[in-house]
Amino acid sequence: MNNHSSSISNFILLGLSSNPQMQKPLFVIFFIMYLVTVMGNVLIILAIHSDSRLQTPMYFFLSNLSFMDICFTTVIVPKMLVNLLSVTKTISYVGCLVQMYFFMAFGNTDSYLLASMAIDRLVAICNPLHYDVVMGPRRCLAMLLGSCTISHLHALFRVLLMSRLSFCASHVIKHFFCDTQPVLKLSCSDTSSSQIVVMTETLTVIVTPFLCILFSYLRIIVTVLRIPSVSGKRKAFSTCGSHLTMVALFYGSVIYVYFRPLSMYSVVKDHVATVMYTVVTPMMNPFIYSLRNNDMKRGLRKFLGKVHS
Repeated sequence: MNNHSSSISNFILLGLSSNPQMQKPLFVIFFIMYLVTVMGNVLIILAIHSDSRLQTPMYFFLSNLSFMDICFTTVIVPKMLVNLLSVTKTISYVGCLVQMYFFMAFGNTDSYLLASMAIDRLVAICNPLHYDVVMGPRRCLAMLLGSCTISHLHALFRVLLMSRLSFCASHVIKHFFCDTQPVLKLSCSDTSSSQIVVMTETLTVIVTPFLCILFSYLRIIVTVLRIPSVSGKRKAFSTCGSHLTMVALFYGSVIYVYFRPLSMYSVVKDHVATVMYTVVTPMMNPFIYSLRNNDMKRGLRKFLGKVHS
């Protein structure tokens, strides 16, 4: 890493806007969004752990998803907020790689947790009699550890690949954090082989949980359509609504950003899509699950009641 980093010691993150008049309004907006994200997800975690009726696999995965969302936004937003108020918007070469590592590790863990939640809904709806056996505590823990392990190995591989590149000319990253595509565009090395490896490996890591979610919901739809009563169908689908909303928000923006050639990279459009899955989706998670879920509403009321009493 030292041989390749000797050509450059710092990067400059341009951020969301180069207009000086936009810096403070953007700081206020994203600071509020970050506070809402942290407080909302902390509330979800505390409510789940304080209510014995929420000690189920679905809420086990949800509490871990909320924790990962806090970590995910904390990797990106605080540095972005500092840069919005700074004249020199620098990040060190090593700091850039560290940010890239944790961004990918936590982001991919989010993806695998969403897949784990889809499997949980599949078993609950399609095989309810064996639910307690199939989704036992050990299996849930194994799914969580597997999600973290795969994600961190993916992040480590990607960062090692990036550390082998040379950066000798421009050191201005046209983004608000160190993401793969904007950094690749700065390299004066031949990045064609890196792009192929990145695209192939990303397809494997991101598409696998997405296909798992897709397969799970196809099975769920087939099973629910066989339920004779309309109320039974509505009840079965109601347990999936919040999760499907999160999947649509997260994967919609991720697919737009990452599954295109580097030549099609667009700064403005990618900023909007990236803000969606790095800031907006983690912030919306507590609202989606608390407003659309009666069990979570009850858990939150119970927890807030304990706090006030």
